[in-house]
Amino acid sequence: MIIPLVLAGGSGTRLWPLSRELFPKQLLNITDDHSMLENTLLRLNGLDSVSAPIIVCNETHRFMVAEQLRRIDVTPLSIMLEPVGRNTAPAIAVAALKALDLEEDPTLLVLPADHVIYNVPRFHDLVQKSVALASLGYLITFGIVPDSPETGYGYIKKGDLLKNGSYGACVIDRFVEKPDYDTARGYLESGEYLWNSGMFMFRASGIINELEQYEPEMLKACRSAIENGCSDLDFFRLDSGGFSKARSESIDYAVMEKTDKGAIMPFDAGWNDLGSWDALWQTGQKDEGNNVILGDVLLSDVKNSCIYSQHRLIAAVGIEDHVIVETKDALLVASRDRVQDVKKIVEQLRKRGREEAISHSRVLRPWGAYETIDVENRFQVKRITVKPGAKLSLQKHFHRAEHWTVVSGTAIVTRGDEEILLSENESTYIPLGTVHRLENPGRIPLELIEVQSGSYLGEDDIVRYDDVYGRQEFCQDK
Repeated sequence: MIIPLVLAGGSGTRLWPLSRELFPKQLLNITDDHSMLENTLLRLNGLDSVSAPIIVCNETHRFMVAEQLRRIDVTPLSIMLEPVGRNTAPAIAVAALKALDLEEDPTLLVLPADHVIYNVPRFHDLVQKSVALASLGYLITFGIVPDSPETGYGYIKKGDLLKNGSYGACVIDRFVEKPDYDTARGYLESGEYLWNSGMFMFRASGIINELEQYEPEMLKACRSAIENGCSDLDFFRLDSGGFSKARSESIDYAVMEKTDKGAIMPFDAGWNDLGSWDALWQTGQKDEGNNVILGDVLLSDVKNSCIYSQHRLIAAVGIEDHVIVETKDALLVASRDRVQDVKKIVEQLRKRGREEAISHSRVLRPWGAYETIDVENRFQVKRITVKPGAKLSLQKHFHRAEHWTVVSGTAIVTRGDEEILLSENESTYIPLGTVHRLENPGRIPLELIEVQSGSYLGEDDIVRYDDVYGRQEFCQDK
């Protein structure tokens, strides 16, 4: 049995401002009407002997991940929540331990949730061939056959062909860090190097045995995170104390560079990790000027550029090799050969405590969404959407009062000991410190305008008394 293990953590900072910490690229619809996570799971359809997946994701993204799986009718074996990011080795370790609890030594197919694969039949073929190698005890990494001197990827040098029916798989000679352009061109011309994809296949016991040998303390911490973790609605919460003790490390450094059981399968199924805006330009459909255009865009004498508009018209004249990306709260302009440095802008935003590094103006929640319309000193205005049948937690605030006006739909408002029914054009006031709740009893979305006023308007000013989504009492969820 093959258990897909989908790694859905990460923040995708090089695709800012579209990708944000609270809504990263793996959850976005970038290439078609499905998110990258959804496409990762959908391309497994048609593979033989494949079970439901195990998903490992950031605790903050749990409801969005669950909703996207529901949207494509996938019921996972487990959605495992990382309390902190610890790179791929601990993530794979906890998933392998969980898999051994569910099946007798299954084969794990490790897939990042943010890759694009164009030739799905070829992908299936390579996976099936790798199953046989994994059953012989090999730890398989899939190496992308390069078609350009890419400097944004690590490389793996191929060794000799495997002796036991290799299907083209080779011994791993060595891993190489991201090279400069001249070195990358030499790798491409030699034909001896493959891009490091971050996709793997191995038996669950095989990776656990290697972790036991090379990273025993990490594995011990991961066992503790499992043993002291707990089920919470549709999720499995890893114990924070245990998982935090695991050393943050990639599976490449932790195991694959050290083991004598490693092998590399050349992967030629049309792959891209969409790790930058230039990658989106490379894979996108071009116009007559060799531009990739998304949204409301007008161009005159523009060539070899990627221009993306979410809300406003973008007009560009006389530029080449540029990236322009517009969202409701940010605008990015960059040279296409410098888009790898977009993450430096995100670092600056974080250092300055700017919300644009963390979230969009529209923030998704399990009950719906809210969007910031205006912010000034001591007040802010939000548009709140509550899904039919959903309700917010029973809560209060220490530093702000709220005024709600219903725009469409029907609301049940709990305000202290009162319960109020509001319809369109009706409003209510929630004084500071008053316990309250908002609920949509109807069959259409509830839309309302919320005006907050007070000395502190942060989303962490919340005391939660009851919550149908099992969120903690103090957290940054509305």
